[in-house]
Amino acid sequence: MTSIKKLFTLKDKSSTEEKSDTYDAREQIRMTYYQSGYGASTKASGDEMTFFVCLKNLYSSFENLCRKQLNEQKILKQPYIELQEKQRTELKKRDTALTIFQEETKEIDVHIESLKFDMVNVKAKPGDYGIITDKKPKAQFYIGLSLLIPITIYLFVFYISASYSAFFKDFDNNSVSAAIFDSNALGKAISDGLLEAIFVGTIPFVFMGLGYLIHMFQKEKTKISYVKLGALLLLTFLFDVILAYLIEKKIFDFERLIGESFSPAIALKSINFWGIIFAGFVVYLIWGLVFDFVMKEHENVDKIRAFIRNKRQEIRNALDKKDKNLTKISNLKKEIAAIKGTIAELQSKIDGFIFPVKEYLHYHYQYEEGWYQSINAELAIPSKEKSELKQRCKEVSVKHLQQLNLSEDMDYQHLVFTTK
Repeated sequence: MTSIKKLFTLKDKSSTEEKSDTYDAREQIRMTYYQSGYGASTKASGDEMTFFVCLKNLYSSFENLCRKQLNEQKILKQPYIELQEKQRTELKKRDTALTIFQEETKEIDVHIESLKFDMVNVKAKPGDYGIITDKKPKAQFYIGLSLLIPITIYLFVFYISASYSAFFKDFDNNSVSAAIFDSNALGKAISDGLLEAIFVGTIPFVFMGLGYLIHMFQKEKTKISYVKLGALLLLTFLFDVILAYLIEKKIFDFERLIGESFSPAIALKSINFWGIIFAGFVVYLIWGLVFDFVMKEHENVDKIRAFIRNKRQEIRNALDKKDKNLTKISNLKKEIAAIKGTIAELQSKIDGFIFPVKEYLHYHYQYEEGWYQSINAELAIPSKEKSELKQRCKEVSVKHLQQLNLSEDMDYQHLVFTTK
């Protein structure tokens, strides 16, 4: 065994020289194993117990040699080193991504808190957010609305009564006193027929529609919108004049004397004529001004509500993005943990040593062959005893390999011994 150890003691050479002499050195080692097995078997007369000890010494010598061959180990470990560098690169990428997502999540939290503050602060300081409103838009809105509702009811009652009196009512002694206001005008119109009821019932909506158009034209603030506004007011006034004229004519016809005829001049001199106009058109103007005021105040309130709705939507979007980021962060942490585990596992292999399984088995069988050849050639015993001795030695060889977890049918070239 001393000769084997001396043979495995290699001198330091340059990498070029080692590569060129690799084949010759390995062939020399192979022949030395054969010769060593032959000589040891001759000295021990092929004894199986001695064979077992020799195999253990053989393995120990080969293992120590592998540990001392630093350049060979470096070459064998190079794939693990390269794989570890790739894993470290992947780890850096994921660490960078994790930092980005974590910072982005923090920014989202700050943004959400800012949005919540804006939702509260906009009610007290709308001007800070570019929302131009009065200081107390809600109070003014509800005051205007409380005035608008009864005026609207009044106009409905007035125009239903006035339109029925102007177009469908037949005056008699009892109805002259209710020429302008008839408390049962809608009921009478329904009794007269469906079309009459629809006509009388929808007249007020015409005026409401005209009032809405007046409000919309006022928002535009252009010359043509003012022209349209004037035309609508004139149209409303003319409609009220027509109603007052028709009602006054019916009153005059009921009370006239023989030979008298109704004319616009008579209407203009009648107090009832102007009373109808003022009861309708003037109140309508008041309704239009209050309606415009209420709509403007509602827009002021609605601006703040719209602002708050937008902020709530932004918060929902931010929370969705945060949830996605948290999922990515969780996945990245799992990947980082797995990569770190792989790097640690590779490092344990790099810190350990790589045992060339196939090469050792090759030398083992060379040594075993030399041992058997010595039994065949050197021992002067019967053939049957030689066969039995070789069989016992074979069993020793199999047991030795089993103890090392090695076998002839192993499908990998190297065995890695890692550090703990």
